[in-house]
Amino acid sequence: MTAMNHRVASIIFGIIVGLAVAVWSYEWLSNPEKELEREQQVNAVQLARGLLTSKLRLSDPEIVDPLAPQRKVGKVYVYPSQSGWEVSGFYRRNDSDRWHAYLMSIDSDDSLLSLKVQDDSELLAAMAAADPALEVLP
Repeated sequence: MTAMNHRVASIIFGIIVGLAVAVWSYEWLSNPEKELEREQQVNAVQLARGLLTSKLRLSDPEIVDPLAPQRKVGKVYVYPSQSGWEVSGFYRRNDSDRWHAYLMSIDSDDSLLSLKVQDDSELLAAMAAADPALEVLP
């Protein structure tokens, strides 16, 4: 009789755990805050693309970012900061150019706070000397 009780208890326990996981999954997936956060992240990355292109005067760059990740190039991130958003990624001017890493800080008013790029371009180095928001690393 104890083996039967143990089996019934195991079945009841499995059903309870299964229902709990199903309810938790539904709540997590249907949470409107997650959807809102994702929308804000997408907007931040799209803004970062435009700021990167205009700030560095890139005509038609190839960009790897959280909306277009490419593991072969490297890891990319978008995360909230105290002042707005931080976005990292990579860019290159054309197929013969190497990938250049960047890290951008955007404030809550969608303005560029800082842009750090790893690039050996002399033009960018000259631009960085005149622009405190731009930092060019070799």
